[in-house]
Amino acid sequence: MRTPLALLLAVLAAHAAESEHVRSSDDQGAAVLSRISHPYASTGPTGYIPAQVRHAYGLDLLANGGAGQVIGVVVAYGSPTLQNDLNVFSDQFKLPRTTLQTVYGTRKPTKSDSGWALETSMDVEWAHALAPNATIVVAVAYSASLSDLIAAVDAATKAGAKVVTMSWGAAEFSGEATYDSHFQKAGVTFFASSGDKGSTAGTSWPAVSPNVTAVGGTTLYLDSTGKLLSPETAWSGSGGGFSTYFAIPSFQAGWQPSSKRAYPDIALVADPATGLAVYDSTPYNNTVGWWQVGGTSASSPLCAAMTALANEQRAAKAKATLTGGQKLLYALAGSADATNTSLYPYFFYDVTAGNTGNYSATAKYDETTGLGTPIGQNLVPALAAQ
Repeated sequence: MRTPLALLLAVLAAHAAESEHVRSSDDQGAAVLSRISHPYASTGPTGYIPAQVRHAYGLDLLANGGAGQVIGVVVAYGSPTLQNDLNVFSDQFKLPRTTLQTVYGTRKPTKSDSGWALETSMDVEWAHALAPNATIVVAVAYSASLSDLIAAVDAATKAGAKVVTMSWGAAEFSGEATYDSHFQKAGVTFFASSGDKGSTAGTSWPAVSPNVTAVGGTTLYLDSTGKLLSPETAWSGSGGGFSTYFAIPSFQAGWQPSSKRAYPDIALVADPATGLAVYDSTPYNNTVGWWQVGGTSASSPLCAAMTALANEQRAAKAKATLTGGQKLLYALAGSADATNTSLYPYFFYDVTAGNTGNYSATAKYDETTGLGTPIGQNLVPALAAQ
């Protein structure tokens, strides 16, 4: 029996060996998963299903499903039941089955981790939900150390991924810019979760990198068909703010007042109270089955899948896949039509309610939801046309 969500929501900040903190010579923090879930599984789906989310963001108005595109999902440890879990998810929601490709950063892990397994299932299942015809490469890091995760990022792009999603992060550290070359690949767009402890928890890398599209989170109330029941608001747990080390990138000029990089850039559903249905048969808390999962690690693969749809449309026009798609988000938000009318509300839903601790949602850009949430039926073709 499903236990009431309001009584059971809990932060499950899982990472390799739950109490482990992996540090390098830069003394950066552990790479922590950005995921919150309903702490008990159920025998049937609970949370939003693909059809609802596709309708909410206008993706059901697009004819394509990401064919010919490769999405890279970067995780630590992976999941021993991942292919089976994706098959169950696909069959449940009448999505086409797909065979996953698995690659490794440095070497194959010698152990599994139930928290990362649930994370992996969510990332893969929901990338597939929004881009069901795309190929998914799961790039598995040997551990949750940043060096191992970065090696997995490289493995994903080497395997052909043109969009890469990273649902993990670490506290900013002084040497973070030395890793940024890994996010500067021609024809590749990188996404990272902004974090799940609100803006008071401090800034998170790699989301804060100017070479990464930082994805924040919202609360999204839908009816059974995916119709919006009330205005979308900033989710209180979503991370965001201003970088300690990165200067403001040129694409943010005029959007925010600081001399430092601000993030997130965009947002999608992340509140676990309005979370996503995920199937995972690797025991988590001694339980298997369907979970209701949220956090900004849900919104990052959703955004990556939408970009795969845009890249498919670009391929049909003989255009190269996007490089650093975050730059185009701001360009489109600042564009106007022939009558000089702003196209911002055509491409983005401007989230103006909610706060994350240090910051509140305001008109246009803010450090809670960035530019806002995508109006997919307009934004995807616009990204394809650039």
